[in-house]
This record gives sequence, structure tokens and C-alpha cells, in this order.
Amino acid sequence: MKTMNELLGLKNEQSINLSNQLNGLLANYQLYYQNLRGFHWNVKGDKFFELHTKFEELYDDAVLKIDEIAERILTLGGTPLHTFNDYIENSEITQQKDVSNGVDCMQNTLENLATIVRLEKAILPAAQDAEDEGTLTLLTDYISQQEKVLWMLQSWLSRS
Repeated sequence: MKTMNELLGLKNEQSINLSNQLNGLLANYQLYYQNLRGFHWNVKGDKFFELHTKFEELYDDAVLKIDEIAERILTLGGTPLHTFNDYIENSEITQQKDVSNGVDCMQNTLENLATIVRLEKAILPAAQDAEDEGTLTLLTDYISQQEKVLWMLQSWLSRS
């Protein structure tokens, strides 16, 4: 029986490299997601209703992407990271605790999402070299949507 990479027409070494890079992205997404949950639960102030709703929208989107990234890692023959220790050890994004000021929550969200977009863009050359259209499509779709969100977050922060 052929391996999944053979079925996909991908070289095993390139798939392993992509799986490793996607695991780093997965770890960052998990901390981004958890920070958003904390902001959703703990934000206070006159913009509570607006921000509470926005953080829920963002974490709902993030959890879908987390699942898609993990499934892409599996498709490439890798094993998705799945412990909090692994996420913390492999993430540039840091966990936020006891942040309740709306502006601070939004600034952190902007910075975290910018990190994710930068990491996604860094994976694109490896996916292109591997001729991995599945990973390329996944990430380019994310990037185009997330760049718009970054613009909106930046616009919101500029009014504060």
C-alpha cells in the first residue's frame, strides 16, 4: 500500500518539514485561542459588550483553524502537538493572565494575530517548494482573511 505522501505526490522529507512547521503554527494558534478565551471572559469596561462579542467571534474562528491545521499535519504523515506543555514550548505567543482592560486585550490580540500571519507566510515557501497545494491553499486563505482582521483591529485601536 502506498503512503499518504506517495498518494499526494509529495516527498516524505518535505512533508516532515512542513508537518514540523505546521506544528509550530498549531502551538501558536492554541495560545492565541486560549488568550482570546481569557479576554472574552475577563474583559471589563464601557466596551464590554462589543469586545465580549468580538473575542468570541475570533476564538470561534481560531478553533476551526486549529482543527484544520492539525488535520493537515495528519494528512502529511505527522502527529499534531496536543499538550499544553508542547504548545507553550513551541509557541512565540505567550499566555496572558489577568488581562481585563479592553485596549490591552485588543493590543495583545493584534500582536498575536500578526505573529500568526508572519508564521503562516514563513511556511509558504516550503509548501511551494514541496508543491503542496493543500497547505498553500489553506494558508493563503487564512492570510487573506486575517490581514483584513489585522486592519480592523488596528483601526479599532487607533480610536482609543
